[in-house]
Amino acid sequence: MSRRRSPASLDAVADAVRRGGVVAYPTEAVFGLGCDPFNAAAVQRIYRLKRRPTTQGFLLIAASEAQLDPFVDWARLAPEALAEVRASWPGPHTWVLPRAASAPAVVAGAHQGIAVRVTAHGPAAGLCRAAGGALVSTSANRHGQPAARSVAELWQQFAGADLDALLDLPLGGLERPTPIRDALSGRSLRGA
Repeated sequence: MSRRRSPASLDAVADAVRRGGVVAYPTEAVFGLGCDPFNAAAVQRIYRLKRRPTTQGFLLIAASEAQLDPFVDWARLAPEALAEVRASWPGPHTWVLPRAASAPAVVAGAHQGIAVRVTAHGPAAGLCRAAGGALVSTSANRHGQPAARSVAELWQQFAGADLDALLDLPLGGLERPTPIRDALSGRSLRGA
């Protein structure tokens, strides 16, 4: 980074999100980059920071299912699929669910659905609660590079970048990013 950000308190990081900032924070397995999913300029900034194609989209994390209501069309899920999703949350399970009409297209990329997770990781869930809603959650890395598992690795990949805040708390202990499954097809999209 042109100037490294000192770690900030949870409230300061949440305030940066609410002001339209891009922040780094710990998730279950890696550091993530996040922002308010309704702030298109912040979402576009993350695409640029990662050098990631906008067709790929981002997943969202939340502290509760209710925080996902603006993004998910729950009525399009079969009762059995909804029960399976709910049984896995809060926890390290990401699901592709039917996208609500109110979900910003910039977050979903070229996908019809939207990838979401209700996290049980304390720092990430706390950030969602403090920010007042779900957050974009994408691994802190340049497209195609290994995800940052430490603040030192975060700075290595984003030297010269201007992140607005850093929440430097422990990762959740997973060795790999959360598995992703499509709730409509049951298909595994990442991990197992």
